[in-house]
Amino acid sequence: MSNINSAENPEFLNNYLIHIKLVQLLSERTIQEYFTDIRLFLRYIYENNHDTGKPIEEISISDMSETEISKITVSDIYNFIFFTSDERHNSDKARYRKISSLRSFFHYLEKVAHIVQKDPTKDLDVPVPKASLPKFLSLDQSLRLLDASDKMDSRRDYCIITLFLNCGMRLSELVGMNIKDIDFFENRVKVLGKGNKERMVYLNNACIDALNRYLEVRKNQPKAADEPALFISNQNKRISKRRVQQIVENTLQTAGLDGKGITTHKLRHTAATLMYQYGDADVITLKEILGHESVATTEIYTHLNHEKARNAMEGNPLSNIKGKG
Repeated sequence: MSNINSAENPEFLNNYLIHIKLVQLLSERTIQEYFTDIRLFLRYIYENNHDTGKPIEEISISDMSETEISKITVSDIYNFIFFTSDERHNSDKARYRKISSLRSFFHYLEKVAHIVQKDPTKDLDVPVPKASLPKFLSLDQSLRLLDASDKMDSRRDYCIITLFLNCGMRLSELVGMNIKDIDFFENRVKVLGKGNKERMVYLNNACIDALNRYLEVRKNQPKAADEPALFISNQNKRISKRRVQQIVENTLQTAGLDGKGITTHKLRHTAATLMYQYGDADVITLKEILGHESVATTEIYTHLNHEKARNAMEGNPLSNIKGKG
């Protein structure tokens, strides 16, 4: 929680953040998102109660009391959601994320901290936003990306692209890998996923070949042996997330695939889609490969085939023929 100044928060909020970090083992990114949503909500409530007249970003909530929190009703939450839509123009997805954050927060306040007698979010009745299909590269586009990376003459960068497209790793998982995590006998690698949960990812022939060719170059770098990280920078330090993102962006541009909204996370979607469509992987298998907590998260990939079937039906040359009788 390095980006959160606890001195600016009321004690109950800091205690909640500690709880979701140490007990629920949420990632730093998720904690930051929850904090941002809850802080905005508390500022909104504080302004309604005290009428400071300040812009909402400048409102201090450090002296907000537990009594003030205990009086929050479901109507306050509905008004807040309307505020995020009407004044801040949040999308359906952004508003639903705020609701999820508030549900987590009030569940803690009721069940753990015992600050509220009844969780007001239990009475919320809001529609779930329609899930959109994930963006991904087609098989031909994936081959173009690999070809472009190969021609850019960096075995490290080619290995990174190969692992993304074949294994469906998260950016944090790829950056966090150490050389000792690779088991070349079993052709697998240990990665640290969300919630600090370890899992084994199996490596196919393309990954093993790319890793071996990269490690040949890596061992010749001065002082590289002192760094345990698999992927290192030119300064022989663990490569940063931002540098990996730049590598992907540059390779996409070289392949003529930039401007399509493809990111490192979309390469993860690409790997999952290719495994589902061509690798005969069922949802349960895909869930284990990707390290998803719930099958529901993985099931979005099953919709891709539904969409493909719909397009095939609509593409039938007889699809627009109508009877005249």
